[in-house]
Amino acid sequence: MTVKVIGAGFGRTGTKSLQTALEALGFGPTYHMSELVKNPQHVPYWRGAMEGEQVNWHEFLDGYHAIVDFPGCLYYKELMEAYPDAKVVLTTRDAEKWFESASKTILNFDPHPVYIAIMRFMCKFSKTARGMSDVGMYNSAELYEKLFQNRKHDKDFVIDVFNQHIEAVRAAVPADRLLEYQVSEGWEPLCEFLNVDVPNKDFPRSNDRNDFDAEFKGKFLNLRDARAAQNS
Repeated sequence: MTVKVIGAGFGRTGTKSLQTALEALGFGPTYHMSELVKNPQHVPYWRGAMEGEQVNWHEFLDGYHAIVDFPGCLYYKELMEAYPDAKVVLTTRDAEKWFESASKTILNFDPHPVYIAIMRFMCKFSKTARGMSDVGMYNSAELYEKLFQNRKHDKDFVIDVFNQHIEAVRAAVPADRLLEYQVSEGWEPLCEFLNVDVPNKDFPRSNDRNDFDAEFKGKFLNLRDARAAQNS
């Protein structure tokens, strides 16, 4: 397998819906942040990318036909080089609405100090706890510290980062390789871009705030759920 679709849009721009849609169109499995939660052994690759190291993308993305959401969207240029035939989908959203959503989900994950202390203790005995800790520390370093420069609650700054990313993608990706897309547009533009038939079913809508809490916070805060996800 090889990656055929690269999602360059930030999380909370419909990336979970896009993942589901791509898999329905035959581009599955599709890598998403949820895959990193399931596979904490991937953290060294992403941390290496964050630190500017050469990453063997084919080594750990073998078996995936597409990649969307964080952290992949931050490395769309590197992924384009690794997969020169892949097309790029830039999911977008009104910046104000994006921040409103992000501030309640991906920018609002601050575990209680008691939980952090418990996790540190559990890491001595539990492989699952160590994996969750590795994912959490990487996510904090990549998003909160590097991308948003420890200013994740500064609305104007965060929105500026969001808008600058969109402009950077537009400038870097050749027009014939790029689809700028909102999931509210449904199947047609996506299918036309990927040269596949439009399915005879509704476009998927997923990952509202409740979904996020169950999918991500639930696994970070419940080691039993995390272990089940990693073994699935």
